Amino acid sequence: MARILIVEDETRISDFLDRGLRAAGYATSVASDGETGLHLALAGDVDLVVLDLGLPDRDGLDVLRDLRGSGSDVPVIVLTARGGVRDTVTGLTTGATDYVVKPFHFAELEARVALRLAEARRPGSGSVRAWRRISATASAA
Repeated sequence: MARILIVEDETRISDFLDRGLRAAGYATSVASDGETGLHLALAGDVDLVVLDLGLPDRDGLDVLRDLRGSGSDVPVIVLTARGGVRDTVTGLTTGATDYVVKPFHFAELEARVALRLAEARRPGSGSVRAWRRISATASAA
């Protein structure tokens, strides 16, 4: 059973995600702040992270940077109200595997979770490897 970490400070949303993902057959854990979320993600006991950007203690992009900076390649789906093109591009180039804007349809999020988990299971695949290539290319330009 895949393990999903939900990093979301709004209880209404985290409870909704927790119930929905559990009903879909996933094991879940919830962190309501970035520091706790980063600690749990780095512990290595999760297969995918759903990460809000507007967290109370630190920005989710900083959490994502620290996660990727540590070498973690766990898939991260950003789930945020920040829906501008620049926001999406920044999230993806910072290391997000996927980017979903609130409000969202749970069925779409569930499909993205399944897809990202399937991709992570394939040897030699991974958006983090692609992200590192994109980052290296952007730095060289």
